[in-house]
This record gives sequence, structure tokens and C-alpha cells, in this order.
Amino acid sequence: MSHLGIDIGGTKAALRLERDGAAAGAPAREVRFTWPEEGGAAADMDALAAAVERLGRPSGDPVTSVGVALPAAVDAEGRVRGWPGRPSWQGLDVRARLVALLPGARVRIADDGDLAALAEARAAGCRDLVHFGVGTGIGGGVVMDGVMRPGTGRGSCEVGHVVVDHDGDARCDCGRRGCVQALASGRSTLRRAARVLGRPAGFDELREAWTKREDWAVRTVAPGVAALAAVAVSLSELTHPEVITIGGGFAAALPGYATQVADAADALRRPTGPAPEIRPALLGGLSSLDGALLLSRGLGIGTAPHPS
Repeated sequence: MSHLGIDIGGTKAALRLERDGAAAGAPAREVRFTWPEEGGAAADMDALAAAVERLGRPSGDPVTSVGVALPAAVDAEGRVRGWPGRPSWQGLDVRARLVALLPGARVRIADDGDLAALAEARAAGCRDLVHFGVGTGIGGGVVMDGVMRPGTGRGSCEVGHVVVDHDGDARCDCGRRGCVQALASGRSTLRRAARVLGRPAGFDELREAWTKREDWAVRTVAPGVAALAAVAVSLSELTHPEVITIGGGFAAALPGYATQVADAADALRRPTGPAPEIRPALLGGLSSLDGALLLSRGLGIGTAPHPS
């Protein structure tokens, strides 16, 4: 038996195949690819099918379960309700496409941020964890007692759309004002850098200036740090995690970013309130793919044990 994890992103995707039984000792097979520039969802599905074929499963070793990490709004049947990252996927029945591609396999789909949180929790040996993925947008999730919350059947934990500034001018990509994503994402931070400098600024320039602690870079990043700290403290009051992890490409590329969030959270915390450890994520860019494989095995969704 084989288990397949698929991490679907806006520009690329990654697949990893792991085996049970006699083949369990074999190394995992992994394929990564970039989505076609043209052709929409149909071309994307062809590219995904080709990637599955490149995994090279031996005869008699069927894929029995598939876990998919997907940063899109998906209904209970596995149909995409909306995804700004790939608009042509609107209405695409991802589960049906994968069932047709891998007959007999059980297919589960969950939000990539939720699955990243699940993988980070297992990597940390922690059953109660909140994860923030700070990249182009803001993702993340909540794990309580080893299980993703609110759960695959009830939607994803959209930490990026927690409102932290209802009087603010920053508009989120979702159309609402005040979401933490509107203040802390890589995209929004670079927009703020352009306003601070009076000209466009690229990420490399921001990273170099942040590393040197130049004033304009510190002022640019500070509102996002403060927004994440507010969400961290608020979610801690609700869920009482042991650990809060800060991951994602944007956060990982700015030295000391997680420490800044931790310090800002300390300043907001009640003296007798929860005080989780806030630190960098352990898995980096692998967290969603690792989480997809856990999902394929039924772990972390309340139907299977979650060992410490």
C-alpha cells in the first residue's frame, strides 16, 4: 500500500509517495513541478497527472490514500469555491479528478495552513499548537489535542483573516479591511515599504535593510509584527497552546522575525494569561507537504491516534 501527499500552491505543486508493508523501508519518491503558464485548470490537471505518473509506482503497489494540501476555499465534496491564486480552478472538483486519476484511493483535502500546523505539532512533539505561515499571504492553523481544528468537515482555520484593525485603511485581498493578512503578509509589507520609501521596493532590498536594522525597514515590518502578536495573544486566550510557530517564506527570510513577534506578544499578554512559547517553525517549506501525508494516513483529523 502507498500513501500520497500533494501540496498544491499557486505557482507550483509537490508530491511525495510513501509505502507501507514490505516496501516501507524504501525511500519516499518525490516530484515537484510548476503549473503551466496557459491552459487553465485543464492544463493544470494534465500536469498533475503527469507528475503522478513520474512517481513511478511499481506494479501491484496501488495508492490507497491521498492527502491534499490546498490553499483554496473548498466545499465538503471537494469542489473549489474560490481561489484568487488560480482563478480558473473555480468550480473544479478536485476530489473527483483525483479519484479518477487514482481509482480506489481514498482522497482527503484540507487547507494547507491547517496541515502545516498539524505537521509542525508532530515535529515538535506537541499536541496543542498554533501555527502562522507568513508568506505572500497569511496562512496557518490550530491543533488541539493532536487534531486539526475546526476539522476537515467544517472548513479551515483562517488565521490570516482574523480582524485586528477594524478602523484601518489596509484592505485585505479578501476585500475586507483590517485582516491580519492586510498588515503582515509579504505582499502587504512590500506595499507598505513603497509608501514609506516613496518608491517601489523589492523583497531583497527589504531583507537586506531589515538585517542591517535600517529605520525604514523596521518601520515597514513593525505593523505586521504587531498584528501577528495580537492574533497570537488572542488565539492563546481561546486555545491555550503550548507552542506558537512562525513559518512561511517571508518570516523565515527575515532574521529574528519570530523573536520580534514573541516580544510584541509578551507586551500584550495578561500577567495571568496563557504564555505559550513563540518560536520559528521547524519544517520550513515542507510543513504543508508533510501535513498532506499525515492527512493521507488519517492522522490529525480525529479518526486515528496521534502519538506524542
